[in-house]
Amino acid sequence: MKRFKKTAGVLAGLAFCMVFTGIGTQSALAASGRQIDSEVDATLEKFYREVGDGKKLSQQAKGVLVFPNVWRAGFGLGGEYGEGALRINGNSVDYYSTTAGSFGFQIGVQKKSIILLFMQDAVLNELRNSSNWKAGANAAITLAVVGADGSVDTQKYNQPIVAFIIGQKGLMYNLTLEGTKFTKLNKSDYKK
Repeated sequence: MKRFKKTAGVLAGLAFCMVFTGIGTQSALAASGRQIDSEVDATLEKFYREVGDGKKLSQQAKGVLVFPNVWRAGFGLGGEYGEGALRINGNSVDYYSTTAGSFGFQIGVQKKSIILLFMQDAVLNELRNSSNWKAGANAAITLAVVGADGSVDTQKYNQPIVAFIIGQKGLMYNLTLEGTKFTKLNKSDYKK
């Protein structure tokens, strides 16, 4: 009985991680474009409130990729999954999913939002022309450091991609996006 519980727990954890990493479930999890856009709007408003130069930076960016709800779950093995929209000139032009996996001590579920500002056309075009774009492999992503007053380190403005991660308690600093995969959703996976 003890072995059965342990095996069942491992299998349940693995299934849970597969769902959150999007393995075999991308179509089942895809939200509607309208729902994603609404959540992106709310996330950007929060971003503008928390980061003094957030709106200005977004307007300077060639494109803004926003994942309002990235869920991370784990029980030994971990994974995360979220859906978002790429905006150019304030309009959603493509929809993406994000996935990442991890191994190590971890138990529970967390939620965060990810905002990527593409400051150069070349890296934006690379994202748009790729079906599976990976942080660290395709381009380096610089995590922004935000001061207590909400200002961003101005040296970060010149980087090709500037990222912000917002948790339930506000901006998060000591995280990484290394190895995170961004996949363009098929038009049939979401409906406006």
